[in-house]
Amino acid sequence: MAALPRLLGLLRRLFLKAVWSAALLLCIANWSVLRLGSRNVVEEMSLLPNGATALVLGTSPRSLRGGGPSPFFEGRMDVAAQLYHSGHASHLVLSGDNRTVEYNEPAAMRDALRQRGVPDSALTLDPAGIRTWESILRARVVFKLQKTIVVTDDFHLPRALFLCTSTGLEAVGYASAPVPWRLSYRARVRESLSRVLALKEAFLRASLRPAAPPSPSADDTPARN
Repeated sequence: MAALPRLLGLLRRLFLKAVWSAALLLCIANWSVLRLGSRNVVEEMSLLPNGATALVLGTSPRSLRGGGPSPFFEGRMDVAAQLYHSGHASHLVLSGDNRTVEYNEPAAMRDALRQRGVPDSALTLDPAGIRTWESILRARVVFKLQKTIVVTDDFHLPRALFLCTSTGLEAVGYASAPVPWRLSYRARVRESLSRVLALKEAFLRASLRPAAPPSPSADDTPARN
């Protein structure tokens, strides 16, 4: 019986060490990604380059709460359209998830941008942007971008730019309008955890070969290759 308390004490110490190690890794990842990724965030649209190709990162067009329009999606589409109409972006690569016929982020982005007056000739759909890493890697390797403007939410932008640097893609970022905390706190918490994975993707360089795109649905043919 005397061995049981010693075993429990050992397990407790191991558990505490694991918790502290995880917390330390989380802090290091967030500090590194925010510090390095935030350097290339541009806050004034007038300071952006002209005639660039913008990489618009996908998200669900529908909110998980009630199924209405997603503020994250609408904000990104607003900024993408503004970049095009202002001349800062002459072309937009719409990269998102299209793993099933029923769920097609790039096609939803195209439709939203059409409604905002952006012509199909200025749009390229990338249906294999399942994750941020894949979107950025494909922009560099598949679409041969050397410079770009990354469009996404403010809390997502530092990680995206951090990953751009790791692939050799020269990028600046422009954020969509911030979504209020009460509507975005879950996404912000998930993002803090995703920054740990970003370190693995950037430093371990799991692969510099992007995943093959899924079988395209009838509605996601790229406007331009």
